[in-house]
Amino acid sequence: MIDKPLVQTNDIIAVASDHAGFSLKEIFRHDLEGMGFTVLDLGTNDNTSVDYPEYGLALAKVLADGKAKAGVLICGTGIGISIAANAIGQSGSGA
Repeated sequence: MIDKPLVQTNDIIAVASDHAGFSLKEIFRHDLEGMGFTVLDLGTNDNTSVDYPEYGLALAKVLADGKAKAGVLICGTGIGISIAANAIGQSGSGA
């Protein structure tokens, strides 16, 4: 049982996506802002094809550095971007 929520209003939540998840990220970002969270949008900024690991790594580094309280990654499959993000979680460096 959790006594207090993971995040609270005004906390910083990082969001990032690949090109396939861009539209959903924008909706999600807008909803988070509407709930009173500060959103750190790490991209991508449109639906042009991108190298998804860059966005997974960027979000994981922000969390590891304590610059955001929580983070959400959105991509077409959820597989590759999560593997990239977990590289930081495993080693702490992304190497």
